[in-house]
Amino acid sequence: MATPSGWRREGNLPTELTSFVGRTRLLASLRQRLQESRLVTVTGIGGVGKSRTAVRIAHQVRGKYKDGVWYADLARLQDPGMVHHAITSALGIADQSSRDEADTLAEWLADRELLLILDTCEHLVEACARLTDQLLDRAPNLRIIATSRRSLNARHEYTLAVPPLTVPSEDPADNPYNNEAVELFSERASVVMPDFVLDEDNIVAVAELCRRLDGIPLAIELAAVRLRTLSVEQILALLADRFSLLAGASRTALPRHQTLRAAIGWSHELCEPAERLLWARLSVFSGDFELEAARSVCAGDNLAPATIADVLSGLVDKSVLLSFPTAAGQRYRLIDTLRQYGGEWLDKLGETAQLRRRHRDYYLQLAERSENSWSGPRQVHWYTRMRQEHDNIRIAVDYCLTTPGEARVGLELLSSLWFLWVACGFAREGGVYLERALKNCPTPSKERCKALWVLAYLRSAQGDMAGALAAAEQCSTDAVQVGDSVAVLLATKMQGTAAMLQGDAQKATALLGVAIEFHRGGRELNPGLLPAIVELSMVLLSQGDFLEAETLLADCLKVCQERGELWLRSYAWYVTSLVRRATDRRDDALSACKEALRIKRHFHDVLGVVLCVDQLAGLSLDLGWPERTAFLLGAAQANWKTFGLPLFGSPFFTTEHEQCVKECKKAIGDAAYNDAYAEGARLSLSDLIEYALDDFDDFRAPSD
Repeated sequence: MATPSGWRREGNLPTELTSFVGRTRLLASLRQRLQESRLVTVTGIGGVGKSRTAVRIAHQVRGKYKDGVWYADLARLQDPGMVHHAITSALGIADQSSRDEADTLAEWLADRELLLILDTCEHLVEACARLTDQLLDRAPNLRIIATSRRSLNARHEYTLAVPPLTVPSEDPADNPYNNEAVELFSERASVVMPDFVLDEDNIVAVAELCRRLDGIPLAIELAAVRLRTLSVEQILALLADRFSLLAGASRTALPRHQTLRAAIGWSHELCEPAERLLWARLSVFSGDFELEAARSVCAGDNLAPATIADVLSGLVDKSVLLSFPTAAGQRYRLIDTLRQYGGEWLDKLGETAQLRRRHRDYYLQLAERSENSWSGPRQVHWYTRMRQEHDNIRIAVDYCLTTPGEARVGLELLSSLWFLWVACGFAREGGVYLERALKNCPTPSKERCKALWVLAYLRSAQGDMAGALAAAEQCSTDAVQVGDSVAVLLATKMQGTAAMLQGDAQKATALLGVAIEFHRGGRELNPGLLPAIVELSMVLLSQGDFLEAETLLADCLKVCQERGELWLRSYAWYVTSLVRRATDRRDDALSACKEALRIKRHFHDVLGVVLCVDQLAGLSLDLGWPERTAFLLGAAQANWKTFGLPLFGSPFFTTEHEQCVKECKKAIGDAAYNDAYAEGARLSLSDLIEYALDDFDDFRAPSD
């Protein structure tokens, strides 16, 4: 699924990659239950079509929800404590506050009318039940569809079982051509063999095959793939042999569970040995992955690196793997039921521990590559790439946090991803992981020092100044003890950041000045030199030293231009706009602010966008457009909810904001202010950016 660049009102439903067959009565029942119940849990065995059914009904009813239909895939989430983060990430919420996760999510959802799909909850039932109860209590216009192999047992829940497809009756008087299971087989068969047609020569065999497979969609689809090499009659004969071999193999499994396992096992046996081996090894991935990752993690004994691409293609042809294009290239994903089956084989092969470690090592190397390249010309590429790898990063982090002896490597991985946590909208999640990892590694080390200054950075972004200072001071103490001079400087910079946000100009000037002096000419552009320059410029601005502030910013912009850095460049343009407005150059201030916004379209930078919009609101007031000011203030405050604590609670930002609100109300009155404010609050982040960039040039009032 493509990563959103911002919150989109229409939602993020995945595209349906194949046609949806049958289920007319089930869909009608689900639609009715969704009108009557605010939480509907769609249950059923693996492979029966729970997720497809939920996504299909979501596409059918999406027009009824003015704030869209949103999809959160929980299948590969291992830690129940990360359910909140997975959902906020799916919603495009860059929650960076230090508030309780449920409070933040409930507050964001409170005044929205939307449908939320929580897909694959069975391994997280208790966490999902608690969260749905909390959200539904506090968000009256929220409805949820959950998919799970078992009920959540939540208070508001209605459970709807998804049965297998109807299969043809053995009564000769019934028409097998109008049967759901037969129709699905025919649909999938025509994809594999375009000239396939149901006729009197094969209908009896197809009907019997569907009966044998108990109408389980995944089993039927796997069987249809075999038409490339076998006739329907041959498939039926081989499958019958397979079932007879398995008869009585598991006395405790339900018949349909046995049917699905038999169908998957048969498909597994028909794979080439290399395909079976790769299938097992690919089970360590979470979400989708690229060829390079599969080659790096899975190649080894009996599977040469040069063969991986061909073997992947074989698994795609057999419908074991999904393959889909993205802007960054082709990616692959194991269907969840087949991933679990592959994981069982990996255990039998005795390779699970080795492959999980190799998976972690690959994503550690990727994190280090992205960190080293972050401040260069491919910044947007790495932003997109690492957001796309979020599921696999979580699995790699979980491995480090739960495997004895891997805690220090976990610190390396987490701290290398500082830009993912800070610049890509995952500050809360990164902070939770870092705190866990630091508890596991109490002894001072260079890895611990880096993790501490990253944690300080995250806490500043969350508005937790006391926590930021505590982490930075601990980093400084540990760094002196282990002789890590780089960490001492970065700890100094992070203390300066916290001081700036607290409004302590004198302390911030001293600390940030030290960081800039020692980082000049070094390779630690970000988060060392460049953010320190931007932050010191803000302090100088607050002290009225406009010339020095603008000189520093020009230097920062020059370095960013030379290196191809964009993310910090947008902040430098934002502060440049502040300086120009303070010196009565309003047109130049507007130009600088819009340049910042143009850059921010490349990133999910809610913080940066709303800061720019707040600045545009002030400029509107200066230019005599108080209605537009109120409109922009409403839009900014509404979108702060997708970030965290409005204006960090920092006096540096709140003083100017409060003055703007006061003057705007004085100009147009409370009633007009509230109307325009409410109108602006309805804008999504992406709409807000486009409004600010496209509609601001002619200075028309929002209602024109």
